[in-house]
Formats: sequence, structure tokens, C-alpha cells
Amino acid sequence: MLLAACSSTSSLPPFTASGYADDQGAVRIWRKDSADEVRLLTVFSPWRNGETSTGEYRWQGDTLSLIELNIYGKPREHIRVRFDDRGELSFMQRETGDQKQQLSSDRVALYRYRGEQIRQTSDALRQGRVVLRQGRWQPDGTVTTCEGQTLRPALDSIALNHIKRRQERSSLAVSIAWLEAPEGAQLLLVANEDYCHWQPMEKNF
Repeated sequence: MLLAACSSTSSLPPFTASGYADDQGAVRIWRKDSADEVRLLTVFSPWRNGETSTGEYRWQGDTLSLIELNIYGKPREHIRVRFDDRGELSFMQRETGDQKQQLSSDRVALYRYRGEQIRQTSDALRQGRVVLRQGRWQPDGTVTTCEGQTLRPALDSIALNHIKRRQERSSLAVSIAWLEAPEGAQLLLVANEDYCHWQPMEKNF
């Protein structure tokens, strides 16, 4: 369930991380706002079937300028779409393995629509102060975050027991991702993989 994103009028930091869960999987979003540009990086992790995928989106002002998607299947699929400063299509390509193909206009329209949807969702999460945190679970119930901090997530007993059961089946410290908001905390993901692998740092994003 998506944590409620209420409006806020106080200033927001230029670099933020948030996310949400839906029926298909978990979405993590990193965002950087600078001058006249907004850049988003998304990571989609399916609950069951499907592949992990990433998406990069850039806006110049209110105009979408770049969509770049990576689907980590076999073979890996890479999609790149560029728009000019008037919002007109200037480049498109789908690469699967060693094959390169052009995209249909319907497919480009779909990717543009999804990009605008993720921007609207990011706007709401950012205004609502929904913050993504992730790192390695420790035996004392704390988490060593990707930034090197030690935090104790304010998760409910159901979430904590789920993490502990997953940890009991793993020889290494499991990774967790969770959301924090004024309304409370929500567990998003638990896995053996290193979630910090996907996390950009502000200075190089």
C-alpha cells in the first residue's frame, strides 16, 4: 500500500529518494532537481514474475527530453528515446542483444505517458515527504544504510518478523528497503542482493 503523500509548503532538498509498492512490484525512485532540469532514476523489482528494470527520465523545464530503459532479462533490452526542446521526437532505438530496431510511434507514446506518470508520482511522494531508505540488516535490529549510517527502522512487528525469517535462511546479512513518512514506516523489499548497487549518490547523479 502506498503511504499517503500529503502536501507540504516547506523547502525540499534537491536530491531525494522515495518509492512505492503496487500489485506488480516495488518501485524505487531517486530524483535530482537543479536549475531548469529534473532527473529521475527508477528501479522496478517485480514481486514474482518478470525482470528487474531501470528507467532514467530527464526534463528540461516541463518538457521531457530523455527516456532510457534497461530490462535485465536474457538477453538484456535497452531502449533510448530523445526529444528536442519543443518536445518533438529526435531519436529512438531499441537494442536487444546484438539487434537494433526502431520503435513504433505507439510504443514511444506509451513510454512518454509512463514517464509523465512517474513524474507525477514522484512530485506527490516528494511533497508528502515519503523517503526511501535501504541498507544491510544487522543482528541487533538496526540497519547499516548505503550512506554508512546506523538506523533502527520504526517498522511494525509483522514486517520485523518477515525480515528475521528471511535472515534466518541467509548466511549473509540481507538487504532491506523501507519507506518513512509522517504517517509512519512501511517495509518495501527484503532480499539477499545488495540494494546499494542500484543507489546513485548525489554528487555523481
